[in-house]
Amino acid sequence: MAWTKYQLFLAALMLTTGSLNTLSAKWADMFSAPGCHDVPNHAFTHPFLQAVCMFLGEFACLLVFHLLLCHDRRRPEPTMEPGQSFNPVLFLAPALCDMTGTSIMYVALNMTSASSFQMLRGAVIIFTGLLSVAFLGRKLQPSQWVGIFITILGLVVVGLADFITGNRDESHKLSEVITGDLLIIMAQIIVAVQMVLEEKFVYKHNVHPLKAVGTEGLFGFFILSFLLIPMYFIPAGSFGSNPRHVLEDALDAFCQIGRQPLILVALFGNTFSIAFFNFAGMSVTKEISATTRMVLDSLRTVVIWVVSLALGWESFHALQILGFLVLLLGTSLYNGLHRPLLARMPCCAHLAGGEEEGSDRERDPLVSES
Repeated sequence: MAWTKYQLFLAALMLTTGSLNTLSAKWADMFSAPGCHDVPNHAFTHPFLQAVCMFLGEFACLLVFHLLLCHDRRRPEPTMEPGQSFNPVLFLAPALCDMTGTSIMYVALNMTSASSFQMLRGAVIIFTGLLSVAFLGRKLQPSQWVGIFITILGLVVVGLADFITGNRDESHKLSEVITGDLLIIMAQIIVAVQMVLEEKFVYKHNVHPLKAVGTEGLFGFFILSFLLIPMYFIPAGSFGSNPRHVLEDALDAFCQIGRQPLILVALFGNTFSIAFFNFAGMSVTKEISATTRMVLDSLRTVVIWVVSLALGWESFHALQILGFLVLLLGTSLYNGLHRPLLARMPCCAHLAGGEEEGSDRERDPLVSES
């Protein structure tokens, strides 16, 4: 069945805003501007402040939820299911994981390319799968185990591509690129813990996805905003890329934004895109399918890679294409995207059916860029 214009709009919105989220964060990292107290021109390296902006975008999902709910209740026959009431503290632990993982990833984005950043985030299915077996008692299907091993192979290929290009990259030292890649993979462990916590303690309460993302954004925004104060005084040595070499110098960031307003545009793009990305993701699942949502989420990597090449942010390397294709295959197998294809083949239809029956009910994951 052909897609409607509205469905095409939702798919385009999800793909565009999802790609814009990573690209705007990387764009902000590429700016240089003078700081406070006549500090000379230096790079805008403020990952924790960027994470605050990202959480502000997630927090905005809570506002979107209430606006949609108010609009729906004005109809003669409301159709929106707001979900049951819940204790917001349930979201504190997942929000802390989200905050930690996001902050680490923004630190890593300063060290590596936007396309590698997006590809390496595919490692999350490895740790989510293993943790779901250990703590949720889930039984993974053979295709999911194969998907995990193929994903590991894809990560090795992407890492090898970064190792080779790192030797020729003048903007980043090889040690920085390797450290950035390792930080991204480490952050996926924290993201996987977040997903397991959400499934074990949150999803049984039937919370609306936009409300869930917004509540986590609320906790993340206020907690991390408060933590910017002690970070201003904590020495970080060579790890702190700001002039004072502290964990985060928010005042320096504000001074740089004042002297280079385009940084604010990049930060606003990050905040704006994450809010619309979450909304578009939920809508794609509702109006089309969860499978389409997974495919669009994978296509983001292609868009980010192509735009980065077009803007001259990174150089072309064939190994990255191979790495992406291997990661895409692993992700597709893990998420069961092969089942519709097997079902159409008479010789393999029983395999798809048996795997479908043996698998646990899949929940629709939050499309949270964290």
